[in-house]
Amino acid sequence: MARFRTRLALLGSAAALAAGAVVPAQFAGGQPAAAAEEQQWIALGDSYTAGVIRAAGDTFEVPRDGCERTDRSYPQVVDRDLGGLFELTNVSCGAATVENVTDTPQHPIGRHLPPFSDDPDYPFPAVPPQSEAVGPGTDVITVGVGGNTLGFADILAKCPQLGGESEGAGTPCKDAFGAGITARLDKVSQEYDRMLTVLHERAPHAKILAVGYPTIVPEDTSKCGFGDLTQFGTITQGDLAWLRQDVLEPLNKAIEKSTGTQEAAGFVDLYPSSQHHSVCDDTKWVEGFVTLPDQLSFVHPNALGHRNAADHVEEAMLNTLG
Repeated sequence: MARFRTRLALLGSAAALAAGAVVPAQFAGGQPAAAAEEQQWIALGDSYTAGVIRAAGDTFEVPRDGCERTDRSYPQVVDRDLGGLFELTNVSCGAATVENVTDTPQHPIGRHLPPFSDDPDYPFPAVPPQSEAVGPGTDVITVGVGGNTLGFADILAKCPQLGGESEGAGTPCKDAFGAGITARLDKVSQEYDRMLTVLHERAPHAKILAVGYPTIVPEDTSKCGFGDLTQFGTITQGDLAWLRQDVLEPLNKAIEKSTGTQEAAGFVDLYPSSQHHSVCDDTKWVEGFVTLPDQLSFVHPNALGHRNAADHVEEAMLNTLG
């Protein structure tokens, strides 16, 4: 439905532009029709924006900077769909934190994840804070970030080990990390608020669209096979339920709440539309730890997930034109 509405909106915008091009000046109050200008759009974010994994397309940066932006990630999909209306600058970067967006340079890791993979181009030079791409002429900013500030990847890396040691029983990951989650979420909120303030200061007239995270863990965790590396490996079902209820869903809520503090900000919610396309569903929009036959994915959206994100981001971006 979102894709259908987006296509209608896009067609309507195109029709309006075309109509403006053929209506004689005397029928427009005697004033010459202004040429339509592309809106300047800056895409910021972490790996869920950049793409990173091969299931989200091929990297296209030459020379590589280690951020691993892929050609089927949602900014690139939106750019192909709406390229006549928006001019994209994509500075998203895998492993970025909120501070890397706001004011802290980042040292990208590329595909260097020892002992699983070595990147022949590693180490990469630092990239500047992503907010430096934003300026007074920016019209639209999309930003998808927060998971790395929360430390989700670190938790996700530890949970299989703990689940394997417990042989699938109990909630060993919750027992290890649960007490600190509230503080982690508070940190995300504080840094997100500051990031939005900085972005607004740098681009006072821009609409900021905060993009949330999709459904990763299904509500019914019995769908997830213990030991299946194409899903969550040896994370216990109890820990998967905890990750969904106490970590991922509150993360989205924290991001949405932060956007409510800024009049120029809006929230793009990917969670409801992706509910039946988790890592453990038959038609998954997020890959598990591994994508067959031998690709390390470490729980990231694939091209289908980015297509869904693109549909919702497009709709929100088109609404900024109104």
